[in-house]
Amino acid sequence: MLNMNTCQTLNSLFSPKSIAILGASNTAGQSGAVPIALLLEAGYAGKIYPVNPRQNTIYGLPCHACLSDIDDAIDLVIVAVPAAHVLAALEKSRPGQISNAVIFSSGFAEVGDTGFQLQQQLRAFAQERHIRLLGPNCLGFINVRTHTYATFSPAPLNGRLPAGDVGMVTQSGAFGAYAYCLARERHLGLSCWISTGNESDLDVADCIQWLVDDPDTNVIMAYIEGCKNGDKLKRALAAANNASKPVVVTKIGRTNSGALAAASHTAALAGDDAVYDALFKQYGAIRAYTIEEFFNVGQALSKWPRRSANHNLAIISISGGVGALMADEADEHRLNLPTPPDEVKARLLARIPFAGANNPVDVTGHALTDLSILLDTSRDLLSTGNYGALAIFLAAAGSSETLWPYLQELVSVLHTEYPDIPLTISALLPPERKNVLQQSGSMVFADPSVAIRTLSRIMRHRPAMIPAVTDGQSSVSPPEGVGALNEADSLALLNNATIPVIPFAVANSASEAQAIARRWNSPAVMKIVSADILHKSDVGGVKLGIKGDQAVSHAYDDILSSVQSKMPQAKIDGVLVAPMRNGGIECIMGVHRDAVFGPVVMFGLGGIFVEILKDVSFRLAPFDRGQALSMIQEIRATALLSGARGQGPADIPALADTLVALSRLAYEQREYIESIDINPILALPEGQGVLALDGVIIRNRTAQPVN
Repeated sequence: MLNMNTCQTLNSLFSPKSIAILGASNTAGQSGAVPIALLLEAGYAGKIYPVNPRQNTIYGLPCHACLSDIDDAIDLVIVAVPAAHVLAALEKSRPGQISNAVIFSSGFAEVGDTGFQLQQQLRAFAQERHIRLLGPNCLGFINVRTHTYATFSPAPLNGRLPAGDVGMVTQSGAFGAYAYCLARERHLGLSCWISTGNESDLDVADCIQWLVDDPDTNVIMAYIEGCKNGDKLKRALAAANNASKPVVVTKIGRTNSGALAAASHTAALAGDDAVYDALFKQYGAIRAYTIEEFFNVGQALSKWPRRSANHNLAIISISGGVGALMADEADEHRLNLPTPPDEVKARLLARIPFAGANNPVDVTGHALTDLSILLDTSRDLLSTGNYGALAIFLAAAGSSETLWPYLQELVSVLHTEYPDIPLTISALLPPERKNVLQQSGSMVFADPSVAIRTLSRIMRHRPAMIPAVTDGQSSVSPPEGVGALNEADSLALLNNATIPVIPFAVANSASEAQAIARRWNSPAVMKIVSADILHKSDVGGVKLGIKGDQAVSHAYDDILSSVQSKMPQAKIDGVLVAPMRNGGIECIMGVHRDAVFGPVVMFGLGGIFVEILKDVSFRLAPFDRGQALSMIQEIRATALLSGARGQGPADIPALADTLVALSRLAYEQREYIESIDINPILALPEGQGVLALDGVIIRNRTAQPVN
């Protein structure tokens, strides 16, 4: 059924020319009455068919006993009958009569197994009849521009939204009604508002994809609780990114539920939230962590769709202290504050000798006695072309009757002359005045720190570079089987995937170990080789810094003796012998196969504290060098890799290339590999590459490798 999801098929759902309401009612406030009242009140231009066998007319419209009594084809059926009667009511339609259905009814999968089976029957019927379903257990949708109100939410009865270019989709009906009211309060214009409910057919990804294709939508706001089809959500976010339609996402449920009893570092750290965070970064979505931020960013993106790539911010304040606070916020969020040119500073100081002419520009309270100073200074700064946004702080002066006409002029003039330059006013204003200024081209905030954070989110947002993903022949030929590979086989597989590994060989006797150790002019590392032993140090299976034949022989015997006494059932494949390597910075790389989004790659500093400090970054495989470099730069300890305390930089380009190779291996063998841990992998000094010192690969217990 999902292959029917095209813009054309969903247009008849979200822009229907005819609507039937199953369970239509004359009783105001009931779910079968609200959509009819809203459609009539809004002036919906299509045909409306109430359906209820116990009524003759509803809201003055002729009422039909069942769907088949309607002679015409129907674009959309709104279903407002109890769950037990939904399927029977839809089955009374003629084959091909219905294109889409919105199911308000609850009592399906959300209530347990019986409801789930009922939902499956409904889905099967819809597939057979080629009907697209929104819901069940959903609040429906509103297409503001076409006056289509397919919802039973009472929120629109208390006031309509203006038409705009923001499309909103939510999995939660309760949040959807709340968000509708917040949007109305902010005078935020919407194109469409959609609630998906149980997502028996259409889900958030489908709705995002349709909003991408909708010419009336330029910004998408999405409230997500979870996802069942990761590939589809990735495709939808990629489509929005490629169409330059920013997606602002609030994702709830920031837990590590997937990390319980994890066998690898990567699996332990790659909880649900870390994976979603990687998804949004990688596919160009902006994640909002609060409802206020969700709306602030969405509204700002709608107001300034054509922003420059300039990260420079100009701040004008009547308070030097608050200006400094705003500067701190800008610095924390990586916005630049360039000093104005000398001629601009000179003009300001000629009018206010005691002003602060740097950036932030402190015009002092004197600007409130000479109201032209604010506009002249703003124009002076923006005319230089050095600034991508302007933030003005006016404290409580925004409530001044004397200042109010001037404030209106300030915003109007700056928006007219610089329509693509984001402008924020931080002041205490009554709601009606705040709305006037926002309609004139600014955003208004009581808290100047929130203003700076909002500017940072939109100024720093750029479409992501998403490489094309193609399935082809695998670059490696992994061994068949299930469960863990031993370290030797793991390192060999990584090496075949162009991930540099330490030279090594496996000994099956003390004399073989001696011969191998003589190959390198350095002390040896010796480790037990067994797929049954993931934590070798815990069973005495590791010896470091071994020199000379006698020491190698003793180490070999000690390792076997210790392992056999502590894990007598373990299958032993020998002892790995490799040269000791010193220098460089220990890092960790890994892969965890997420149940929804597939392989997820992790990077961080290595060692035993990785799970305690959790200073790691993630991306979904596969990705390119740009994403790999971003992963490296995201960790807090990236300064150590760049060179700190007199140390030279590590080979960051080689680290990035290795991450790309790991992501390619993980993607090609995504059905075969459950997890990979490379810990540590040495980042050698600049120009010397990287070297994996240890590696563990765990295979999926059911799949076979791709060759």
